[in-house]
Amino acid sequence: MPPTPPKPNLDHPVFAAVKAKFPGARFRATEFRGLSTLVVEPGDLLRVMRFLRDDPACDFNFLSDVTAVDYLNYPAPMPGRFGVIYVLRSHARDDLFVVKAYLDPSLPTEGIDEDPALYLESVTGIWPGAEWTEREVFDMYGIRFRNHPDLRRILTWEDYPAHALRKDYPLRGRGERESYRVVDRNSA
Repeated sequence: MPPTPPKPNLDHPVFAAVKAKFPGARFRATEFRGLSTLVVEPGDLLRVMRFLRDDPACDFNFLSDVTAVDYLNYPAPMPGRFGVIYVLRSHARDDLFVVKAYLDPSLPTEGIDEDPALYLESVTGIWPGAEWTEREVFDMYGIRFRNHPDLRRILTWEDYPAHALRKDYPLRGRGERESYRVVDRNSA
């Protein structure tokens, strides 16, 4: 007999705690395979994250990851093109929780232009370990984080002409490979 799949946990106690703390804010909640996700508006992100860390009922003391997804041409309608995802853990309860904020660009995304719509508040003041993961999101997707202590590229060079994990970036690149000097065994 196959194991019974986990039941949706949309009554996760954190959902109720956040809703009670921020009655005027707009939230969405999802659950997939036992993992609960809270979708917040970008303007509410920092307040909600601080609450999730500081409230004893939540106690998410560890930020496991910050990443992003580009939903360009996604088959289902999404609230924004980019989703910035925060994975939180409460060691006291051994609980994993995801917070997601969606952003929609206001400028074409083919280049490296700074788009005022692609900004979020940095959570490095709450979890200092977010510094490098926010830099990765900036480097790969072009999403900038206000009040970040050192927001610069981390995986590509400073003058790299694009954000390589955006889905409108060509798989072959835009000539970056052709401009490299070929180094063989004898010249290295």
